[in-house]
Amino acid sequence: MKKNSVEVCFSPLVYPLYENPENIVVVVDILRATSSIITAFHNGVERLIPVRTIDEARAYKDRGYLIAAERDGKVLDFADFGNSPDNFTPERIKGRTIVYSTTNGTQAIQMAGHSRQVLVGGFLNISALTAYLQEQHHNVLILCAAWKNKFSLEDSVFAGALTDRLLAGGRFTTICDSAHAARDLWLLAQGDLIGYIDKAANRSRLKKLGLDHAVEYCHTQDVTDVIPVLEGDVLVRLKKL
Repeated sequence: MKKNSVEVCFSPLVYPLYENPENIVVVVDILRATSSIITAFHNGVERLIPVRTIDEARAYKDRGYLIAAERDGKVLDFADFGNSPDNFTPERIKGRTIVYSTTNGTQAIQMAGHSRQVLVGGFLNISALTAYLQEQHHNVLILCAAWKNKFSLEDSVFAGALTDRLLAGGRFTTICDSAHAARDLWLLAQGDLIGYIDKAANRSRLKKLGLDHAVEYCHTQDVTDVIPVLEGDVLVRLKKL
């Protein structure tokens, strides 16, 4: 049986070195965009429209859309939601469409939009994501949203966890140094994941803003089997056959 490859891209800055229209790309921004997006779909949101710029988000607001938007962790003054998973409760979002713009995550989603498929991943849906990818017959690239193009510890640890699971399933192989490095980080961190992530720069940024209450939740495995997928320019819930 021919095995597919798994690669890890640690930063959108180097994504052009990995991009391949035949890849399935898993975008990850653990703290907090992809964790929040997964939670929103788990709680019943109909669609999320990722946009890169504040001006785009504001234009959608003027057209009557609900907006989730932040920069540097701070909620924008015209937004209805921030970028924390607990913002997206069923009573606020079920059946709705939300426009989403964040410092790192939504840019990475749009960047990968030309790929065979773009999935939103995190610890919250890691088992469902692994099972789905094992069923496909395509190479996988795990794209870390990072922090303003700088290496992100929490995204890279997740990339290692997913890589580890894919390799263990026997249908994937890798000769990617970044995938091996990410997996080594995961094996180092997995015994005390929250303790390990406590040193992450993004953890410190959120703590200074009083927004670190979601850190443990964002690193909790298998809260849901929902996988968001990009269809055109819109995120929807993946319909698994």
